[in-house]
Amino acid sequence: MKIEYKKISLRKNDLVQVMTGKEKGKTAKILKIDPNGSSVLLEKVNVVSRRYRKTAREPGKVVEKELPIHYSNVLLMCSACNRGVRHGVRVLSKENRVRKVRFCKRCDHPLDAA
Repeated sequence: MKIEYKKISLRKNDLVQVMTGKEKGKTAKILKIDPNGSSVLLEKVNVVSRRYRKTAREPGKVVEKELPIHYSNVLLMCSACNRGVRHGVRVLSKENRVRKVRFCKRCDHPLDAA
């Protein structure tokens, strides 16, 4: 049985806007992408408190950490529109070099740095 992974066009360090859930409207940077579970880990978004029981060596503690959210609940931020937007991919060829560039579908502005 072959496992198929989803092709996620988001990348690490992209700025995204959360569209659904309790964190709706927040913007954050992507820390990690999990293509197997189709989820992204965002900086300071979806934070939960995890309590650890004391052991013989360590005292008990409360640790706050981020949990992943599904990639379909975030939109890539456009610097020109200053909001989360849908994006597309264009193939640019220049002197025997082919590049894929993401662009904003709202204002047609390229989202990747030149």
